[in-house]
Amino acid sequence: MAKNQNWKDDCWVLLIQLYQKKPAGLKPLYCKAMVDLSLELHVPPQTLHQKMKQLESLDTPRIQQLWQHYANNPQRLNRAVKLLRRMAGFGNSGEFYEGVELQESFEHDFRPIEGDSQLMPVTLIIILDLYFRLTPITMVPETPEIQDLARLMHMSAAKIADIMEVYQHCDPYLNRNEMLFSPIFPACQDIWQRYGNSDTEQLATLAEQLKAYYR
Repeated sequence: MAKNQNWKDDCWVLLIQLYQKKPAGLKPLYCKAMVDLSLELHVPPQTLHQKMKQLESLDTPRIQQLWQHYANNPQRLNRAVKLLRRMAGFGNSGEFYEGVELQESFEHDFRPIEGDSQLMPVTLIIILDLYFRLTPITMVPETPEIQDLARLMHMSAAKIADIMEVYQHCDPYLNRNEMLFSPIFPACQDIWQRYGNSDTEQLATLAEQLKAYYR
């Protein structure tokens, strides 16, 4: 377990900058900008999202002070952000995080999988959610739901259908016993083991949140 959540008060300026990014306001949990900052800080998106809610409500004198100091002075805010990002070791496990035990459980989900650099575990989670909404006969590129998801994720419908074919070999209810040679099978199997037997409504909620990354 981490000694803390890797959060440092200096990082409030980064959240203020992100909050003010157009359209200004509380950002979706898994929007790309939130995830990118999470990866940079080694802080889970859920933690940053909660911090941003605190920022929005100005719920402590410290946050109120920071907001008054930076929010209406873009030049001052940009200087503070640039200075923070020049700090030695920022964004890795070096000097900036000295004494902090880093965990990379959430980070793994936003990194390319082995076997296909265009896919991440979060990509496969979203596709698995759609898998449970279709039947095998409809897991083809021509299916409207697959085409809609392909447009959102900027990939071909054929590729999504291929991933669903791999999931069919993970699905114990289909009894697909023929051999499958796919470089992404281990990654798909891992996602199936994590979510294939879980509550489909919970998976649907997670997948809908993760779609913000691609919007």
